[in-house]
Amino acid sequence: MQELIIFFENITSLQRSLILVGGITFFWSVESLIPLFKFDYKKLKHAIPNFFFTITTILVNFSLAFLLLFVSDYVVLNNFGLLNYLDLSISIYLILGLFLLDFIGAYLPHYVQHKVKFLWKIHLVHHSDHKVDTTTANRHHPFESVIRYLFTLFGVAILGANMGLVFLYQSLSVVLSQFNHANININPLLDKYLSYIIVTPNMHKVHHHYVMPYTDSNYGNIFSIWDRILGTFKSLNPSKIIYGVDTFFNEKDNESIKNLLLRPFEKSKPPTNI
Repeated sequence: MQELIIFFENITSLQRSLILVGGITFFWSVESLIPLFKFDYKKLKHAIPNFFFTITTILVNFSLAFLLLFVSDYVVLNNFGLLNYLDLSISIYLILGLFLLDFIGAYLPHYVQHKVKFLWKIHLVHHSDHKVDTTTANRHHPFESVIRYLFTLFGVAILGANMGLVFLYQSLSVVLSQFNHANININPLLDKYLSYIIVTPNMHKVHHHYVMPYTDSNYGNIFSIWDRILGTFKSLNPSKIIYGVDTFFNEKDNESIKNLLLRPFEKSKPPTNI
């Protein structure tokens, strides 16, 4: 475990980029071979806005990385934060740290964005993809990237997480998000058992159903425990899932990068019923 921490403490920007690109490439290939839904679409064309927002997400996180490094170094040097107050073995430190960072840095901002009206207008850029696949994972408005970053920064501060733990968490977050958005057909029983531990494709796709109450469920990113213990877990047969957002259901509009960038400032439209 110590070796794992040391590796991620010293991980390079190139290695982190390879994790991102490698994950997309792998799951893109798998979903082409065993798709859950056989979408009638041009896969590369569909991915263009998603890749655009992936790039903006990278730019936001890279440009603010110095602050994350500063806060992490400060709390570790001053022995500040929950993880530093407790006398933990390296294994427990790693496992507990990942669970708590996943809650503070992923579940919590996701939940809040669904409950605060203006933040929801930002987040629905992610939900407005009508053909969810692995490229949807980082389809975040730049404002959302900042929001998620600030929650992660807060988590690092109160937990006292070192950068090895932070980079490990971020790497797992990227790969698991690509996995649970991927349009892959997994054996339902296997998906069910996996979903007791991690967020699986069938579990997360319920969250992308176009109407309530399913949209407000399954907020987790890496671990499914938070949805299960906090009462936000829901299940739905994948065959009944329709992607999109009922208040912005025009698929053509939702393919426009310009429209998506301006989406937080638009007025909501009447819900679409199918």
